[in-house]
Amino acid sequence: MKTTLMHVRANVSNLQLSLTWYEEVLGFRVTDLWPPERPNYAHFELGKGAIFAIMEDENVPSHGRFNFYVSHVDELWNQLKDRVEVVEPLFDTAYGSRKFTIRDPDGNELGFVQE
Repeated sequence: MKTTLMHVRANVSNLQLSLTWYEEVLGFRVTDLWPPERPNYAHFELGKGAIFAIMEDENVPSHGRFNFYVSHVDELWNQLKDRVEVVEPLFDTAYGSRKFTIRDPDGNELGFVQE
């Protein structure tokens, strides 16, 4: 069976605190909040690929790793390494790429891989 991944979500304990972190630390831009009257869900504009979202939920962290492909992984590493919790520092992978992995404030793992 062939599939296309269109949407992924990470659970967070506090939507507002997480929105601030994702926007100010990572530079993500929120495009939608739901429900309008009392939001507990947000998704971000990231370019191509699946929509990445966060949702305030009691089941945190989400126990997954979300890998984002970026054009300048070395530059991003230098911007983030002293501002985040590092899981894996920048390294060359066995499959010919470069990447690093960090944790968001709720422990969700976010990998950044050279495009």
